Amino acid sequence: MTGSHSRQGSRMLDRFGLALVVAAFLAGPAAAQDKGTVDPKPLPPLANPSDPKTPARELFGRATNGAPMDPEPVGFYSHGCLAGGVELPANGPHWQVMRLSRNRNWGHPQLVAYIERLSETASRASGWPGLLIGDMSQPRGGPMLTGHASHQIGLDADIWLTPMPPRELTREEREEMSATMMVREDRRDVVPGWTDGHVAVLRAAAEDPAVERIFVNAAIKRALCRVAAGQPWMHKVRPYYGHDYHFHVRLSCPKDSENCTPQAPVGGGDGCDASLAHWFSPDILNWKPSGKSWPPMTMSGLPSECRQVLKAK
Repeated sequence: MTGSHSRQGSRMLDRFGLALVVAAFLAGPAAAQDKGTVDPKPLPPLANPSDPKTPARELFGRATNGAPMDPEPVGFYSHGCLAGGVELPANGPHWQVMRLSRNRNWGHPQLVAYIERLSETASRASGWPGLLIGDMSQPRGGPMLTGHASHQIGLDADIWLTPMPPRELTREEREEMSATMMVREDRRDVVPGWTDGHVAVLRAAAEDPAVERIFVNAAIKRALCRVAAGQPWMHKVRPYYGHDYHFHVRLSCPKDSENCTPQAPVGGGDGCDASLAHWFSPDILNWKPSGKSWPPMTMSGLPSECRQVLKAK
């Protein structure tokens, strides 16, 4: 692969930025709570997968295993794919994967390694038995059929704000159990069930040097500011739409990945200032989606290297 597409990164972001913000808002909250199935059926084959009008999500959503290539995130978090993706095991010493029927427990090897070490660190810091892992990426990354605008290059993961039970969950529980709602109905603060354990988990997640940023609901950021304002790790924790039931971890582009387009660095400070207050202004707090739909992304909207990723055998 070449690094040619990375020079196009900023142009792609300008072109699709608004659409992605809307898509992320519409998709994010539901994805954490949507139930799966204990008997997933394979998707039917596409009549004409080479048609340039075919949505990229239909192609990547049918990949069932990782591309046998050197590991590399290709493109931007919301416009890309994943070469050499690896699967996070369904069970670990301090984690369990939820919604196995989605087959979204794949990522760059650095993401899998991060979850493995975070689960141990967070368990020790919080007293939780472990972490419940939500969506990571599809086997070859790319746009998803449902649920996310990002998670496309194997460097994003959703982690539930529900402690892992001290036993192995059944397959039915993994598909049907709901995460715990941590935001008050008025959207201005957390529920009484918010604990020091939640703070400890988020701190452990953010303090890892591989992390670029963490997305949480603004009410959760407000709760963190009450107890951790000024602490160095807080600048990585950013408010964003949704994320009532889980937090979203995003790793930085690996240093050796020329085809990974980095996100602009997070701003300075702990984020407990007027920038947080903005999220509780009437226009933001009461914002409703217009209902306008956006055309699905096709392969032409992704880096050219993603065609190689899809075809690799």
